[in-house]
Amino acid sequence: MTAESLIIWLLVGAIAGWLAGLVVRGYGLGIVGNIIVGIVGAFIGGWLIGSAGWLPGGLFGSIISATIGAVILLLLLRFVRRAAT
Repeated sequence: MTAESLIIWLLVGAIAGWLAGLVVRGYGLGIVGNIIVGIVGAFIGGWLIGSAGWLPGGLFGSIISATIGAVILLLLLRFVRRAAT
């Protein structure tokens, strides 16, 4: 992995995590939390959207699919937290 691709991963993760935090209100995770949620969301979104046979290309498509995955991740975290209490 080159330094350029690592920077792109981090930027996509940060943007996707930030957007997911806006969609799922109540999740202000900070920059590191947004990056982690965005990167995990990229795996989830890539797997779900890739399984459906529709995966947009390019940087914009990567951000969209990572955001969808991050929203799903945050909703699952919210569900688990509510079930635990």
